[in-house]
Amino acid sequence: MRILLQFPEGLKDKALGYAKRLEEQGNEVFISASPTFGACDLALDEARAMKADKLVHFGHAEFHHVEFNVEYVEYRVDAPLGILERSLPMLGSFNTIGIVTTIQHVHQLDAIREFYERSGKKVLIGRPYGFAKKPGQILGCDVGSAASIDRLVDAHVYFGGGIFHPLGALLATTKPFLAIEPFENRVEFMDQMREKHAKRSRGKVLAALEAKRFGIMLTTKNGQHNAQLAGLLKRKIEERGCAAAILTSNTFDFDSLNNMMEFDAFVNTACPRLAIDDTDRLNKPLLSANELMEVLRMKEELEGMRQGQGSRTD
Repeated sequence: MRILLQFPEGLKDKALGYAKRLEEQGNEVFISASPTFGACDLALDEARAMKADKLVHFGHAEFHHVEFNVEYVEYRVDAPLGILERSLPMLGSFNTIGIVTTIQHVHQLDAIREFYERSGKKVLIGRPYGFAKKPGQILGCDVGSAASIDRLVDAHVYFGGGIFHPLGALLATTKPFLAIEPFENRVEFMDQMREKHAKRSRGKVLAALEAKRFGIMLTTKNGQHNAQLAGLLKRKIEERGCAAAILTSNTFDFDSLNNMMEFDAFVNTACPRLAIDDTDRLNKPLLSANELMEVLRMKEELEGMRQGQGSRTD
């Protein structure tokens, strides 16, 4: 069998070992060297170009169905649970908590829930919106496991590595949010970041109010491609008397976007986290679809005010 292996950045150091084991079984094996940002970013073009019989994607669960033979290897990680003890004093006044994690630690959720229940907490584990597949699991673009229970809990707890995943859940919820990072031995509330990102969003909207020419980013990644949304936003922009063009790429290069100096602002329809995490990489405002609609609404209000002032002057 001809197989293409695809690894996220954190697992690329294991690629050669897997390839050699599969070759010993009589397979012809290739390794994708392209970056991948999740199961929304399968190396399907490479697999088809190599005439592969199967794509093996490591580190993520299935995101959506594709017309290709894809095997998902989730790659579990057993993180140390002793750090949970340090979280108890910080959660002292919260009776009901919600727990979320990434696919690497979903198998540890039962043990985490039992720990908190033994400590007198009521524990809720929500369900994702659709892209994530397992209760308690969050993705950068699917934080339903947290948002779906926000009104029912006193606080949220994220268990796992990094800040990428808990940040998305934090911004989609309203309750206190505790992040437990077992690999860096860190337990801290993230709530102060809500206002920081809210201010940044407001700043982008205000900066884009005078924009006349918008570049709409449309990725060709199989799990992020949203031509319908890009077309809708283009029509909305043009209805306000502004110019818009749809920009396509598989992985957007921000230096190249900065060279497109005709545009006054960019609008993201690719991974929703681009408009959250990568705004500082562009010289012009990078808006989410919702932020764009706020810009267009405010433009309409300002135009109405100007017309009203002109009528009174006449």
